[in-house]
Amino acid sequence: MRGVDVELTDQYQPGAFFFATPDRTLLASDPRHILSEKDSAALSVQVNDALAEYGGIAVGALPYDDTGESHVLLPTSVAWSGPNRQEKQQVSLPGYRVTPEPEPEEYERGVSKALTLLKDGTVGKVVLARTLRIDLDEPIDMRRMLASLAAMNTHGYTFAAPLPTPGVTLVSASPELLVRRTGMSFVSRPLAGSQPRGKDPIEDRANAQRLLASKKDHDEHRWVVEAEVEALRPFCKRMDVPRTPSLASTPSMWHLCSKITGELVDRDVTALTLAAALHPTPAVCGSPTRAARDAIAQIESFDRGFYTGAVGWVDSNGDGEWAVAIRSADVTDQSLRLYAGAGIVDASVPELELAETSAKFQTLLRGMGLDLTL
Repeated sequence: MRGVDVELTDQYQPGAFFFATPDRTLLASDPRHILSEKDSAALSVQVNDALAEYGGIAVGALPYDDTGESHVLLPTSVAWSGPNRQEKQQVSLPGYRVTPEPEPEEYERGVSKALTLLKDGTVGKVVLARTLRIDLDEPIDMRRMLASLAAMNTHGYTFAAPLPTPGVTLVSASPELLVRRTGMSFVSRPLAGSQPRGKDPIEDRANAQRLLASKKDHDEHRWVVEAEVEALRPFCKRMDVPRTPSLASTPSMWHLCSKITGELVDRDVTALTLAAALHPTPAVCGSPTRAARDAIAQIESFDRGFYTGAVGWVDSNGDGEWAVAIRSADVTDQSLRLYAGAGIVDASVPELELAETSAKFQTLLRGMGLDLTL
């Protein structure tokens, strides 16, 4: 069903797949077929075969690590509408307890460990994350939370994706497009290099200009763009890459952004194929990828699961759209585990990287009506 002129957040039910972009909103439910696969090439083939048999679209999530299995669904119920038009809703959490993992001081020590690996030449960049667990006294209103996040994130990607573990949903207000394919054309919009938004217009402008002038952040951004270009090159007839990044903003952060566009050489290269080829980018993992993953496994004390994975959809024509699963949380009936990360390069300072993760937590915290100093 297409062209439904309603706010699909009003129709969301737990277990459904919700995906809101700046241009339109998707709500999908009642899967007729579920695909789980570790190998991305095999997953693309299975999804193509299933879409050829059943038609429609496939929706789902790719995990951060290649040791995890993707979770892709072929829904029987599909509704599309225009972009979200609702205003921010108040989310009420009567009682809650917050537990950081790791503790802030331990996260700073982890950044110091990563800096040692960088100086040794073991790795060029490492993205280190931390989490906040929020236990609730009463069940959260997922519909209201999604509506609130979508209203705040009109230029980004707000989604709720059911995960393989029953009762767990990945909720995100991501600013980052991994890839969108339309016909023979594609666009990717990587973000890397960040500064918190300022408390007033003067500080905000100063932070934006500081980011534009930061060699450390430009170096971090260059790692990501070069890796994406290398991953996309085999699929391209042509590719256009900006010489320098521009600024992109969210309610809590400034980012360096590059819009990469191109034309595919083969119509059989689907949006899912491109997403799997790009994922994980150095923006969420590091570079080189394997060395960065090893460093993350050594330093981080938790399993990322689908955080820093990819969430989106693909149809039987190969068109589709996938976003990076950042500014996200694993949500159950009465708990949330929020994630935030920062890219560690030679010029990183542990205290500043901790502050960056604290600022990134604010996206989801504000969507839930929480004002926490972290």
